[in-house]
Amino acid sequence: MNKGVSDELVLSLENVEATEKLGAVLADVIPEGVLVFLTGDLGTGKTTLVRGVLRALGYQGAVKSPTYTLLEEYSLSGREIIHFDLYRLIDPEELDLIGIRDYFNGKTRCFVEWPDRGRGYLPPEDLVIRISHRVTGREVRISAASDSGREIIGSIQTALCQGSG
Repeated sequence: MNKGVSDELVLSLENVEATEKLGAVLADVIPEGVLVFLTGDLGTGKTTLVRGVLRALGYQGAVKSPTYTLLEEYSLSGREIIHFDLYRLIDPEELDLIGIRDYFNGKTRCFVEWPDRGRGYLPPEDLVIRISHRVTGREVRISAASDSGREIIGSIQTALCQGSG
């Protein structure tokens, strides 16, 4: 592990704009082949975070949670982004029907909401981003689950420090 790079980063976000801004930072620092698990209660901002990623890459359309379709694919600025929402998944074996393993090809950046519903069918994650309600705003806890995840946390810290200075 790199010296000075943490396995976890905790942030307080005041509003939707701050959540989207964090998404923009993620768009800059997440390399291809990375799998990000997004966890948190309904309405905490998981899709808002992905919207921030997509907007930073130039996507202008509506960004909705793929709750009913299970996934949305985006090709932006030479980057492949796949947004999964497994909330309505009844049986993880359903993921075989959509060929989920094909999406984890080392070239896509994948964001998975409700990943616990796909355990056993999803590859190991690189980052876990847990978003929780606070009295005002949200708390975001970003945890590394791989060496790549630790590097990303270091890049996020650098980007946030540069942005505040």
